[in-house]
Amino acid sequence: MTDEKYFDVLCKAFASLENKEDVHKFLEDLCTPQEIDALSRRLMVAVMLKKGDVYTKIVEETGASTATISRVNKTLTYQSAGGYDIILEKLSGETK
Repeated sequence: MTDEKYFDVLCKAFASLENKEDVHKFLEDLCTPQEIDALSRRLMVAVMLKKGDVYTKIVEETGASTATISRVNKTLTYQSAGGYDIILEKLSGETK
């Protein structure tokens, strides 16, 4: 389990960033390319699940495993802290 004070510092760091370019730079410094890919893929899975896409389409388009899709779906459905909902709403507002 993540130490709460470290997690708090990470959250403050993200909240302090003012634009997409700064977030991009921070993620590139903080994460490996594989970690960025995993995070990006997981978010796209959430986007597609919210749109109602089926697992086979999500696997085909994202390359995510069915286990990852199931885990994201479980979080969206039963265990969400609300973070996906906040981000998905913001992202849908950008595409309108």
